[in-house]
Amino acid sequence: MTDQPFPLYLMLVDDRAIIRRGLTAMLAPYPEIKILHEATTGEEAIRLCTHTRPHVVLTEINLPHINGLVVTRVIRERYPPIQVVIFTDQVDETLVHEAFTAGATGYVLKNASADEIRKAIHTVHQGRIYIDHHVTQCLIQVTTHHEATVGANLTDREREVLNLMVDGMTNNTIAKTLTVSQSTVKFHVSNILAKLQAKARTEAISVAMRHHLVN
Repeated sequence: MTDQPFPLYLMLVDDRAIIRRGLTAMLAPYPEIKILHEATTGEEAIRLCTHTRPHVVLTEINLPHINGLVVTRVIRERYPPIQVVIFTDQVDETLVHEAFTAGATGYVLKNASADEIRKAIHTVHQGRIYIDHHVTQCLIQVTTHHEATVGANLTDREREVLNLMVDGMTNNTIAKTLTVSQSTVKFHVSNILAKLQAKARTEAISVAMRHHLVN
């Protein structure tokens, strides 16, 4: 991942000092990642983002006063360039969906390796979605217990576009990849959002992952 601009500034948000110290130690071998701030509450994290601009925020969900999902929504609405990765020990289909609906672009479990945490930070900084492979396996297992009807009406082309959306491609990049116009891509994306009952791209991607609609 040498194509990343350096340094890559990170904010850690967790009310437990032992977690923050552990993350700092785990990421120490990666000199390109600089921990800009540590916050113990959601309010503090939002306030710090007002004065500085970390590239990525790594946040726990269960925070005092306001939870990590609210923090994610506020940061993403106020400071769109800042990417947010949920860092938690909770694996729950609904929670994962709520996290991406709030604007998170990454979801990593606390038992993840240092390499996986690093990969998540770099991936979301590139504008792509990252989901811990353990979470993905869990979601796939859930979907195999019931017939997935969501997305059944997607056309082959819409599924192709959806796969490229999951890869983090913009409409312009998708248009170049498929050799079509941007207006055609916008049309497909609009249809995808409507068929998946999603309000935004991140929500559509979350739905696609939950229902195993992409490769």
